[in-house]
Amino acid sequence: MNYSDLAKMLDHSLLQPFLTAAELDAGCRLAVAYDTASVCIMPFHLKRCAELLAGSTVKPSTVIGFPHGGHVSSIKAAEARQAVIDGGVELDMVVNISKVLSGDWSYVRDDIAAVIDTAHAAGVKVKVIFENCYLKDEHKIRLCEICADLKADWVKTSTGYGTGGATLEDLALMRKHSPAHVQVKAAGGVRDVDTLIKVHQLGVTRCGTSKSKELLDDWRKRLNLEPIAFAGGPAASGY
Repeated sequence: MNYSDLAKMLDHSLLQPFLTAAELDAGCRLAVAYDTASVCIMPFHLKRCAELLAGSTVKPSTVIGFPHGGHVSSIKAAEARQAVIDGGVELDMVVNISKVLSGDWSYVRDDIAAVIDTAHAAGVKVKVIFENCYLKDEHKIRLCEICADLKADWVKTSTGYGTGGATLEDLALMRKHSPAHVQVKAAGGVRDVDTLIKVHQLGVTRCGTSKSKELLDDWRKRLNLEPIAFAGGPAASGY
């Protein structure tokens, strides 16, 4: 993998609740300097994020129903509409975890569809977050099937704020039970380049991380590339 291949796997995460406006701006500039795939930012800062990313190849994105998925579907759809207005081109939505565990699959499907239909009508892509740490394999497989039917753009392991993040076993399971038109995203627990390469080999195309600088500095060093001059950025919380 060359530098760009790895950098374009990363969704630079700026979702920690303690980040200031100045740190959020710095994080957007860091993503541009390192040319990541996207910035995934708190919804209130998305419009500003889109302005800062304008003219770059880094996509502005935000979260829907985050972090617990318990919003009613109409609110998730409203969040998606607002995100489109604010310039988001990719949305990471959280399923209703309680309804998944309750086996209310009709509700789960309609809830996911409410966001996908809203986003796709505007040409915006959707990543559906399962929060696998709370689920059994049977739940994960059923969610993959629903997301395939609804033409989700990605299935995603985690918010990064549950009791666990991405595992190689879960990523392999999600890739196995998702058709080619549905990509797989890892989040939480991918903290070094070697693990990032392993998840890529499993078929993962995106990884959410607040540690983009650390990962890409390491990769540039391994490739004997000059370091990127970027002074300062937001603190990471281990996402």
